[in-house]
Amino acid sequence: MTKYQAVGIGNAVVDVISQADDHFLTRMGIDKGVMQLVEQERGEFLFDQMQDRTQMPGGSVANTIAGLGALGLKTGFIGRVHDDELGHYYANAMTDEGIDFVNSPVPNGELPTSRCMIFVSPDGERSMNTYLGISSELGPDDVDDDVAGAAELLFLEGYLFDKPKGKDAFQAAARACRAGGGKAGISLSDPFCVDRHRGDFRKLLGELDFVLGNEHEWKSLFETDDLGAALEQAASESGLIVCTRSGHDVVITEGDDSISVPVSPIAPLDTTGAGDQFAAGFLFGMASGAPLDVAGRMGCIAAGEVITHYGARPQADVKALFAAEGLI
Repeated sequence: MTKYQAVGIGNAVVDVISQADDHFLTRMGIDKGVMQLVEQERGEFLFDQMQDRTQMPGGSVANTIAGLGALGLKTGFIGRVHDDELGHYYANAMTDEGIDFVNSPVPNGELPTSRCMIFVSPDGERSMNTYLGISSELGPDDVDDDVAGAAELLFLEGYLFDKPKGKDAFQAAARACRAGGGKAGISLSDPFCVDRHRGDFRKLLGELDFVLGNEHEWKSLFETDDLGAALEQAASESGLIVCTRSGHDVVITEGDDSISVPVSPIAPLDTTGAGDQFAAGFLFGMASGAPLDVAGRMGCIAAGEVITHYGARPQADVKALFAAEGLI
C-alpha cells in the first residue's frame, strides 16, 4: 500500500484564463474584479466565449497539495471530475505534477467537470466566474479508505461542507486517516462558508488535529470581533490552531501556548493562492518535524513567493527559499 506524506480532499476545479477588455465584460454581463458562482448553462456559455484561453488545474486544497508535491513530499488528492475533456485534462495535469490523482474521471457523470473562468482585463483585474459542477458532488464513495488511512497528514477543504455528502466524505476520510495514525485538519476556506456551516465547523474542531483559517474566518466562526477571544475559544476546543492575518503576524496556538510569526512585507502582483501556499509551507514544516515557529515561517515564505506572480501555484524553488533562510 502506498504511504503518503500528505493527502488532500477538495474541489477539483480547472482554472481557465482569458484576456478580456471592459467592453467584453459589460457585453457578457460579467461583474469586474469579483468572483461569482454561475450555473451550468451560464458556465458553458462563458467558457465558449473565451478567446485564446489557457488552463491549469486548480482548487484551494489541490493548490496546497501541488505546493507540497513541489517541495518533494509524496502526495495524493481526492477529488471528483467528469469523464469529459476537462476532467481528463485535470487528472493528467495533476499526475504530471507528481500527485496521485486518486479518483478516475466519472463515466456518465451527473455534471460536467468544474471550472473557474477567469477574465483578465488590461488593468490586471481578474473577474472570476466559477461553475462548481461535479466536484461539489464528492461524497463518501469517492473516499478510498486505503488512501486516507495511509496519509501522515490529511488536509480537508471547507468549501465541500456546502453539501451533506461532502461532510460525510470529510468524516470518512478523517476517521480513516486518524485510525491509520495520521493527523487530519481543515482549511476554513471562506468566512461566508463558515457562516453557512458554523455549527458543523464547531463540532468538527474537536475531531481534528489542526485547523487553518484567516482572521475573518475565525471571527465568523465564534461570532465575535475580538480575534484573541476567538482563538482562545478555538484552542480550548481543538488541537493546533493557525490564524493568518493578511500581511500581519501569523498566530499559532496549541493548548496554552501561542506564538506569533512575523511576515515580511511584499508588494503583491496577484494574491490568488496566498492562503493555499501558506498552508503548503506550514504543512511541509509539520511533515518534516519542524518547530511550529519554523513551520509558520515556511508558510509565510511560500505565500510570499506565490503573490509575486500570476497563478495560485509556486513557480520558484520554494525549498531553496527555505534553505536560504536557514530553515532546512
